[in-house]
Amino acid sequence: MESKAAIFATAVLAVLFAAPAMAQLSSPPAPAPMSLAPTPAPAPAPHYVDLAELLSVAGPFHTFLNYLEKTNVIETFQSQANNTKVGITIFVPKDSAFAALKKSTFSNLTSDQLKTLLLYHAFPKFYSLAEFKNLSSLNPVNTFAGSPYTLNLTDDMGSIYVQSMWSRPKIASSVYATKPVAIYALNKVLLPMQLFSKDPPLAPAPAPAPESGASDAPSPAAGKAGGLTGGKGDSTSAAYNVGAVSFANSLLLAAAGCLMLLW
Repeated sequence: MESKAAIFATAVLAVLFAAPAMAQLSSPPAPAPMSLAPTPAPAPAPHYVDLAELLSVAGPFHTFLNYLEKTNVIETFQSQANNTKVGITIFVPKDSAFAALKKSTFSNLTSDQLKTLLLYHAFPKFYSLAEFKNLSSLNPVNTFAGSPYTLNLTDDMGSIYVQSMWSRPKIASSVYATKPVAIYALNKVLLPMQLFSKDPPLAPAPAPAPESGASDAPSPAAGKAGGLTGGKGDSTSAAYNVGAVSFANSLLLAAAGCLMLLW
């Protein structure tokens, strides 16, 4: 009986000591701590050039900008400028280029013709000045107005000329040339043959400023001369009067002498 109790006690102790080891073996391993990868920064939003704002401050381009806004062509150009893969090239005539032409040159155009004229001043692709040299070998180059409205580019000793039917201006300066937008200033308006059957007349030359006319009032020199002449006349007249008085006095004395002798 005592031996059974001893065996039972030994079994209980064995179970108690073996339980923690069995629990450790049966429990799953703790998961390894997760390493959080850094979240990538969002890509910066593309920078779009505001064409209206640029043209309003970059130079004397107010006439061209007014036409762009009047016909909504500015929206067409802006949409193309926002296309960073293709871009746009715009030739912008200065205000003096429009002032050199008669006002009827543009007022006689229909709204569609005016819109076409403005589209004629742009290429639907970005071109740097360096690319114009290679582009000249591909003349004529299509404009934003479509295939009938083309331009010829020529490189003359580093100077780039843009040739339409009735004008061939040289690029005066680069206003902005960072892809996808290129803007170049012109001293003349590009005039396609499809819109102008003959060379448009120039604006009349401004009337010359009136010369400062001679005043009717005598000049100081003339007045001085007149004063001098008048003074000489007065002195001569005074001398004549003094001589006449002296002669009369002499006659009176002579008569008085004769009377005394007769007396």
